[in-house]
Amino acid sequence: MTKMIFVVDDSDTNLITADKSLEKRYRVMTMSSAAKMFKLLNKITPDLILLDIEMPEMNGFETLARLKAHHTYASIPVIFLTSQVNAEIEANGFDLGVVDFITKPFSELVLLNRIRTHLEIDAVIRERTSQLERLQNGILFVLADLIENRDHTTGGHNERTTIYIKILLDAMMERKIYANEMSEWNIEMVALSARLHDVGKITIPDYILNKPGPLSAEECETMKTHVTEGERIIDQIISRTGDVTFLQNAKLFAGYHHEHWAGPGGYPYGKKGTEIPLQGRIMAIVDVYDALVSERPYKKPFSDSEAVDIIMKQAGLQFDPVITEVFFTIKDQFKAIRMEV
Repeated sequence: MTKMIFVVDDSDTNLITADKSLEKRYRVMTMSSAAKMFKLLNKITPDLILLDIEMPEMNGFETLARLKAHHTYASIPVIFLTSQVNAEIEANGFDLGVVDFITKPFSELVLLNRIRTHLEIDAVIRERTSQLERLQNGILFVLADLIENRDHTTGGHNERTTIYIKILLDAMMERKIYANEMSEWNIEMVALSARLHDVGKITIPDYILNKPGPLSAEECETMKTHVTEGERIIDQIISRTGDVTFLQNAKLFAGYHHEHWAGPGGYPYGKKGTEIPLQGRIMAIVDVYDALVSERPYKKPFSDSEAVDIIMKQAGLQFDPVITEVFFTIKDQFKAIRMEV
């Protein structure tokens, strides 16, 4: 597919020159301001942006900083267009994440060569990133399967909760619930990291994990350690791989999904309200919903309406009331997934 190039410059002459130079090889969209570019970015994601530095209202540095702060736009390579380059400008640009500078007035040959080089580099980076993500996902699924293969009572729990988490995150984003906290989240990767929320169950003895009946008080305390053990296991992986973002989300899902919004009854830290990380507050609802509607050796499954009623009655007590309201609006989607998975 032909690559898409955005050219952002307040000079009509530069826009026309760039368009004529690139139109035979690329799809080109020109715009005279950063504001117009951001409006278009809501609909189209380019493969590369040529961005003028000296623009009124929002200059190139301000525009680049805004691009890099947005999780959807941060990976788009940006080349600065400028009439002058000095050491300070270069340092500021590279610190912000620009990939190159092209001096104006630019020649067609220079423009084409620089763009081709960076698009090729970007393609290699994207492929390497894709390979790493596939490797990461592969390890993740193996770990999650290992947990479920030991815990015979919760078949499909990790698969279902991952899907539920994605539905709930999308609904929260759409409604701008905790939008500031989630502004830089990669929703797909955050949802996938939730598969490790019960990784600590690897350390729980089989006779407790698969006991066909209620646990004793002592056994309950042992079972509760799966939360802190999960954090410990994920910390070990982080220390060996350096993968902070993805696994930090997994650690927060693992460590805080049994805390209670109002405090009493939650574990292991007794956090309450917004002291509980957002990941834990989200997983708390999803985890309980799946447990309620699933059959266990010691209980029959609740109906969807019964499960929803139980969760709604715990809004503001066990669960974050704002997230609980979002859950209520999408409960039918949860039910549909449960019937499929």
